[in-house]
Amino acid sequence: MSKFRIPKTNSVPYDSDKQIAVIKCSICTGEQVAGFKSKEDGHFTEVMLIRDAKDLEMFKKMYKVTEVKKEY
Repeated sequence: MSKFRIPKTNSVPYDSDKQIAVIKCSICTGEQVAGFKSKEDGHFTEVMLIRDAKDLEMFKKMYKVTEVKKEY
């Protein structure tokens, strides 16, 4: 059972001036987690687990993001 759930609303605040949208990808397991990385200090805030393209599109739509950077 995953500790992540798909949020119904954008419950995590997003400020495009201070944060960038990022998907953290595990090299070992392939797990992908979408969230926001602070431009100031690099702190990553997890938002949701990305299991497929549909989840990624939902994340983009919820937060009105067009580009999501991948980090390994």
